[in-house]
Formats: sequence, structure tokens, C-alpha cells
Amino acid sequence: MNRINSTLLMSGADFFSNDQPINPYYADEDIDRNVAINEHVAIGHAFESAEINVIRVEPPTTSQDGVYTANWALVRGTTAVLARLPNARHTEEEWAEKILQTQGIRVVRVPNNWKFSGQGDALPCGNYLFCGSTYRSDVEAQKFAADTLGYTRIQLRTVPQLTAEGTEVINGSSGWPDSFYYDIDLALSIIKGPTENSLGTIAYCPKAFTAESQHVLEGLEGFDKIIVSEQEAIQAFACNLVSTGETVIMSATAPQLKAEFESRGLRVITPTISELAKGGGYIRCTSLSFNS
Repeated sequence: MNRINSTLLMSGADFFSNDQPINPYYADEDIDRNVAINEHVAIGHAFESAEINVIRVEPPTTSQDGVYTANWALVRGTTAVLARLPNARHTEEEWAEKILQTQGIRVVRVPNNWKFSGQGDALPCGNYLFCGSTYRSDVEAQKFAADTLGYTRIQLRTVPQLTAEGTEVINGSSGWPDSFYYDIDLALSIIKGPTENSLGTIAYCPKAFTAESQHVLEGLEGFDKIIVSEQEAIQAFACNLVSTGETVIMSATAPQLKAEFESRGLRVITPTISELAKGGGYIRCTSLSFNS
């Protein structure tokens, strides 16, 4: 078995808050930070029970979203392309650069002030890279990251958040276009890496993608595909998971997708998440993979 996500970087929820609503999931309701910290610990334990090597680092004191390490960079081997994040998270960039360098990783910065959401918007599957653009990542940044790290891009876009009048929403905190699938890891996940008979297995929600991107995904040859319902994707964060290719750590409230995985012989672990979801992040968001 070609295991994936064998090493993950995690920080902590010590400074998690909803002060700046930089995505549609933020609400006025209070966050119980102690519960969020316990949820984060449970996710780490679930990873370790799946025989994942978890590297734990301190979270930055200056950012409400420092718990979501998936957005810090895209890493392959000993090279990382550093993210360029919304203003509310800008201080995480320098923090992430130092953390990655302490792990012996060479850090490359995206040029031209292009925005780039790291692994949140760029999911590797073998030599392919599933990319989501517009909301948190520019196409040019993803092309730069793919070229730097030696990936072939599969360029996609999720559907925007719309006003009652049907116009695209611009987030009031970030100033960027917004979506309930603002990062592609809310709409698509990598379940298994390449094998002799397949380029890999992905799970995705068709309704999360624009018509053009749905056509791209439908036309992909060589990949095994699992379809995720819109309800489970948007209400249960079903796609925001971590898989080793043998074990899937995923939402506790997505029974249809869980049953599909189990029917394919995968072991499933379902930690309960409530507070971390109020920041628009879930299991995948709390972990940055060190890909080979």
C-alpha cells in the first residue's frame, strides 16, 4: 500500500477566535476555546492512532487562525512554497517560514503578491495537484507552486457565495471574493495515492464546483472517484478529511460518506468537531502534510 499523509504538522488552538470573519462560516456566536483545544488534541490522537507521524509546534500568538496549518504552505520533499494569506492571517507567514526551516525545509515565496492558500487549495495525488482558484489562491500562484515542486496541475474552481440578488459576495474582512468552498479541501479530498491500476482515489462534491470544473472532473481518466453529497460537504465538512490510504479521519456527521469508505475496506475514525468548524476549518485544515 502506498501510504499518504504519513507525516503531518500541527500547531494549536490556543489563540483561536472568530474576531475577524474571513469566511462565510464565521458567526456571531461565541467560541469556547477550551472545547476547541480539546477537539484539536482529539484530532492529533486520531492521526496517531492511524500511525501518522505528528509533528507538533507552537501556534502563532498573533493570529486567530494559526490552528489551520494546512494553509501555511505546500510541501514536497525538502521544499515548501509558502502561502500568502488574508490580512487577518498575514503574520502566520513569517511564523510558518521559521517553523518549516527548523524542520530542514527550504522555503520559496510566491512572487508578485499573488495570493496562495497553501495545501488548503492545492491537494497532491501522486504527481498531480488538484488546485482551487479565485477565493484564496490565484491561478498564477498555483502554477508557480506546481512548477516549483514538480506537479501537474488540475485547475478547478468552486462555486462562489452569492447575494440574494445573485451577485458574488466580497468578504468584508479580507476584501476577497468568498465561497462556502473557499479552499478546495472543503470540496475535494485525496483518499488513496497512485497504484499500478489507478492514478489515485478522490472524493468530491460535484455541486461544489462550477459547471466548467465539473466537466473537468467528470472527464478525468485514470482516477477512481467517490461522489459526496452537497448536504454532507457543506453541513458536515465531509471532504475536509485526512486519509492515509488505509484509514480515514473524517467528520462524525457524514454517515453516507463514512459508509462508502467502509464499503471499500477503509478504516474510519470520526472525532467530534463543533468549535473548530465555527472558523470554517475542520480536520484537513488543522494539518499540513509533508509530501514525498
